[in-house]
Amino acid sequence: MTTVTQRDLTLLRDALGPLRDREQVAARLLESSAKHSFDPDKELDWEAPIEEGKWFWPPELVSLYDTPLWQRMSEEQRMDLARHEAASLASLGIWFEIILMQLLVRHIYDKSVTSNHVRYALTEIADECRHSMMFAKMIQKGGAPAYPVPRVYHNLARVLKTVSTTPGSFAATLLGEEILDWMQRLTFPDERVQTLVRGVTRIHVVEEARHVRYAREELRRQMVTAPRWEQEFTRISCGEAARVFSVCFVNPKVYENVGLDRREAVAQVRASGHRREVMQTGAKRLTDFLDDIGVLRGPGRRLWKSSGLLA
Repeated sequence: MTTVTQRDLTLLRDALGPLRDREQVAARLLESSAKHSFDPDKELDWEAPIEEGKWFWPPELVSLYDTPLWQRMSEEQRMDLARHEAASLASLGIWFEIILMQLLVRHIYDKSVTSNHVRYALTEIADECRHSMMFAKMIQKGGAPAYPVPRVYHNLARVLKTVSTTPGSFAATLLGEEILDWMQRLTFPDERVQTLVRGVTRIHVVEEARHVRYAREELRRQMVTAPRWEQEFTRISCGEAARVFSVCFVNPKVYENVGLDRREAVAQVRASGHRREVMQTGAKRLTDFLDDIGVLRGPGRRLWKSSGLLA
């Protein structure tokens, strides 16, 4: 078995170019965190009333947008669906961030506690704690219920947290972060949207940019240095994660809770060309990156295709 030395790492490269020094990347991210971190309890006005006539999520990003069912819905019902879908996405975000925090703890468990790499991971965990609490408060403020993922996927995540490889963990991290990040970048400047929701998404976008950088750099490193079996397992597990993510993205109970037929709504979302374009556009930056570094190959690529996130 060949041991990869630190000198070897400085010489390694992938399709995107030379790998960056892990400690230098973490040092820059720590510096950015010190300058651009937020306390949602202080930054956001949680006492302000909900604004009449404003959306909780941009209508174009609502799952039923531009479907025949959407055309039949009243404006009030459309806005109510957006409110419930915002709660569903926030619930998904909390579930995902709890998983991510556990994966990060596993990643750093055997590493030097004084390294920049570990210090940044702990900083990111602190960010994710604040984000999860922020999302929970936003759900409560909006008045919609929390929407947990189906029990089968909730329990499947227990397996993921136990058996995930390091590259698999970072690939799953990017899957959960980048698609929602794309949507949130459209949300926070949108003046049609509730001020509170815009504030929540702005904070999340700023801080998640660092998380994405950390995960991308580490995934590149792992896909170069991991043994072949681990690379292959990562491709398959990442593809399966994409399939689960697409299924869980919006909890179908939201349709029932706004007075729609659940089966009809789900069928129209699946048939919607607009929705497919939204999801694939949101995933494109990520799928291009994963393709470049060799993750989207073989059975894993077919799983991504079946998820609807890859054109």
